[in-house]
Parts: sequence; C-alpha cells; structure tokens
Amino acid sequence: MQRMKLLVAASAMAGLLSVGAMAGNADLVKQGEKIFNTKKIGNCLACHAVNGKNINNPGNLGPKLQGLSAWPEQALFDKVYDPYTTNPISAMPPFGKNGVLNDEQIKAVVAYLKTIN
Repeated sequence: MQRMKLLVAASAMAGLLSVGAMAGNADLVKQGEKIFNTKKIGNCLACHAVNGKNINNPGNLGPKLQGLSAWPEQALFDKVYDPYTTNPISAMPPFGKNGVLNDEQIKAVVAYLKTIN
C-alpha cells in the first residue's frame, strides 16, 4: 500500500497522471467542446467532422473523428500536442508544441474527445 501511494505521488509530481479521471468531469468536457468548436481557440471543426455530434459545416481536411472513447488519453494528448511525432506528414498543426493551446486546454480537448464513440 505504501509503495502504491509513493507511485501515485511520484506520478502526480511528474505530471504523468492520466487524463482519464478528468474525462468524466462534465465541466472539463464542456471546456474541451468549446475549444474544439471555437474558431479563435482550437478550431478543430475546421478540419474534422465528429461521429454522433451535430456540428454545422465541419471541415473535411482531417479524418472524421470516431471511436476516440477507446483511445488512451495519453495518445490523444500527444496527437493534439504534436501530431508529427506519430505522423511526420500530418496536416494537423502541433497545437501544444506551437503554444496555441496550453496543457490544461489540451487536457480539456482530450476529455471532450473521449466522449466521441
């Protein structure tokens, strides 16, 4: 038990705790949805349609987002932060690496993306 507490504390200090607990947070999901849909913030809808979500005039440059509830939170975070790490020819901008979104905003976007089946 003591070892588990130390592991959790070390992970928290290193910033490695999963976004998973936050995915169920309704406020965080709302914030992520706002970032996703707001042209002056994330503007994700400029390139992506979303399965099961009613978005007016979504873009089609990026893939339709679906099945993201099954993705690991860290993989989604990394994809938004810097998509070039897994796809060097991605058309998606590196929102975190370029400073467009901070880590907390990306975590909110991830919480929203985790609601997409």
